[in-house]
Amino acid sequence: MLLTGKRLLITGVLNDSSIAFSVAKRAQEEGAEIVLSSFGRVMRLTERTAKRLPDPEKVAIIELDVSNAADIDALAGRVGGSLDGVLHAIGFAPESCLGGGFLTAPWEDVAIALQVSAYSLKALAVGALPLMKSGGSIVGLDFDNSRAWPVYDWMGVAKSAFASTARYLARDLGPKGIRVNLVSAGPIRTMAAKGIPGFEKFETIWAERSPLGWDIRNPEPVANACLALFSDLLTATTGEIIHVDGGYHFLGA
Repeated sequence: MLLTGKRLLITGVLNDSSIAFSVAKRAQEEGAEIVLSSFGRVMRLTERTAKRLPDPEKVAIIELDVSNAADIDALAGRVGGSLDGVLHAIGFAPESCLGGGFLTAPWEDVAIALQVSAYSLKALAVGALPLMKSGGSIVGLDFDNSRAWPVYDWMGVAKSAFASTARYLARDLGPKGIRVNLVSAGPIRTMAAKGIPGFEKFETIWAERSPLGWDIRNPEPVANACLALFSDLLTATTGEIIHVDGGYHFLGA
């Protein structure tokens, strides 16, 4: 199997429609041991969703709020052992930063979006670093940040910062044998997506224009790309953004 003997930390599992859940499911099917992270009130959601994985008895769940420095400092101790891979599937922006509020969102809200959705990639990498002494792979879930999208506003800016953060991490962690790559997914109907006002605009046009078509209810193609990056198939690939979006990203107007 593709991930036999590997141990992965997977963030962002809220329910079984999330991309992170699909990654966790496919990782277990391919032989990986997985650790999930969650925090606060959503911990119960993660615990309930973990029971739907192929082998729920072998799933550990740890507390991790990426905006809390104490949690980052405690990460290695809570996870224990060693890690071969980390999935960053975290993003958040206050309501003022989405849905047409680009010109009016206050810095205090923008700062939250940037910290949770971009800076957290660096924080998570540093927290996991003591467990990755033999190298490994850090994978982040991205959304195309090369253009200005309707309603996406400051989250789009945060995603641009996220992509830049990944490149600098790839530069600094490469000598330690750690690869850092992003998977830029087409729109998937997740809990997070439902929280973006006007998200349905993405759904309709993507299905119509993608050369390969696009199913907004199927996160498995995205999960499979993540598995490839966690595996030993792409050991010379780092600093990349791999698009899994049906081909939509390369089309002109």
